Amino acid sequence: MKLGEIARLVGGEAVGDAEIEITGLATIEEAGAGDLTFLSNPKYRRHLAATRASAVVTADPADIPSGRAGIISPHPYLTFAHALGLFFSPPPLPPGLHPSASIAPSAVLGREVAIGPFTFVGEGARIGDGVTLLSHCAVYPGAEIGDDSFIHSHCVIRERCRLGRRVTLQNHAVIGADGFGYARRPNRSWHKIPQTGVVVLEDDVEVGAGSVIDRATIGETRVERGAKIDNLVQVGHGSRVGQDTLLCAQVGLAGSTRIGREVILGGQVGAAGHLSIGDRVVATAQTGIPNSIPPDRTVSGYPAIDNREWLKASALFAQLPLLRREIRRLRRELDQLTRAPH
Repeated sequence: MKLGEIARLVGGEAVGDAEIEITGLATIEEAGAGDLTFLSNPKYRRHLAATRASAVVTADPADIPSGRAGIISPHPYLTFAHALGLFFSPPPLPPGLHPSASIAPSAVLGREVAIGPFTFVGEGARIGDGVTLLSHCAVYPGAEIGDDSFIHSHCVIRERCRLGRRVTLQNHAVIGADGFGYARRPNRSWHKIPQTGVVVLEDDVEVGAGSVIDRATIGETRVERGAKIDNLVQVGHGSRVGQDTLLCAQVGLAGSTRIGREVILGGQVGAAGHLSIGDRVVATAQTGIPNSIPPDRTVSGYPAIDNREWLKASALFAQLPLLRREIRRLRRELDQLTRAPH
């Protein structure tokens, strides 16, 4: 595809030779002739002089090496992502039902549905138009999947759970597993609390591989439109994840956590449950959140505190042995002064 055509399709401005043929996309260090790369993080600017890419997506025309072409965009990373979509797409599964698929008689299938080998669709389930279910998936009775959703192999959508349009589930995602709820008996054994609620994923939600979103005890667990959930994430029963929020790998939300819009929880962040995290909060990796957080904060550490305070505190950690020795020395000097005759 010619560079000028790519620029037109992604909404950028081609500079240099727009007739260059682009055959692939690559990182700035690994790109070769025929590749399109991008620069969005200034720390990679040092690689520009050595890159062999034929063209660079960047916000500043001055970043394009002499004699090379480029695409100018105010959002280079987003523009490069759109360009990736022009060259790569998931492997298609032609519409139709594989002979080994098990479809209940009362299930309702939309138009152009593709269902792969050994996939099960239960009684009363509803599958929208253009949905793809790859091999070994299970759609329990009464579950619903909205139009143009893509469900990768070995996913499970439990009874009565509802997925919106254009939802993507990566491999081994489980939607609607029982929440972790038990009541203690007088003899100190545990009685399982029936998990009678559902999970609702709104439009354009993506759930990563191996992630689990538990059904509510009563009511619903809801993930709002456009939220993106990484691999190995646990969303506890009765939680609510706000619109366009990101939950990165190994995030864990205990039950009844309320997360606002456009929140970013970094890898291995844990929330204690029965708390609220306000809109646009950012929690850096491995933050522990035991209490509610107001909107528009960046927090770190455990217990979570303001990120700037955490950076100051963490800078002192390595100095603690030295400070301890210094305190001991000062105590000894003070003791000597107090014992000295006046």
